[in-house]
Amino acid sequence: MQIRTALNFFLAPLLAAGLLTGASAATAAGDPEAGKAQALVCAACHGQDGASGIDPTYPNLAGQNEAYLLKQLRMIQTGERQILLMAGQLIGKTEQNLRDLAAYYASLPGKLGEAAGDDDSIRLAQGIYRGGIYEKGVAACSACHAPNGQGNAPAGFPVLSGQPKEYTIAQLTAYREGERKSDESFGGMMRGVAGGLTDKEIAALADYLQGLH
Repeated sequence: MQIRTALNFFLAPLLAAGLLTGASAATAAGDPEAGKAQALVCAACHGQDGASGIDPTYPNLAGQNEAYLLKQLRMIQTGERQILLMAGQLIGKTEQNLRDLAAYYASLPGKLGEAAGDDDSIRLAQGIYRGGIYEKGVAACSACHAPNGQGNAPAGFPVLSGQPKEYTIAQLTAYREGERKSDESFGGMMRGVAGGLTDKEIAALADYLQGLH
């Protein structure tokens, strides 16, 4: 089947690396209390609670899994993932600083919004999230991000539940257009999935994920 073939292609690099079996633990050994002090400057954009950003295109960090946060912080610091505002904030941060920041935000309670779409939009998004799109070979989002959107912490797959829809739209669009390539170590699977989505499907998914729990 086309979707199963696509999903196997996406997951093969992870199985080979042992990420889905826990053979290679990606969780950072950070100190949340030390991270709280490091995060003071971050609150200006992401909010005191890590989930009240001043711009809806900024992600909620609170409750995000530690492995994913640490990986993104490393990539942003090295320029592998280019976010100019963030890169400036990470200048001079040590590996331990990054680990502590990741641990701090992972320790905070996540924040949920509500889906605002109509019934047709919700059904469209739910179908894609749970079952993919067979005719386009788009794998189900839930295969990696869990039925409730809580991701897969050992594998470093992020929590999607509660993310602002504007942020999710921006990221899925960036993956689709090849502008975001932070999935390189996972065989480019997010670019592969997003490449099969229309603007309408991306918008519906983003709205649905905002309230998924």
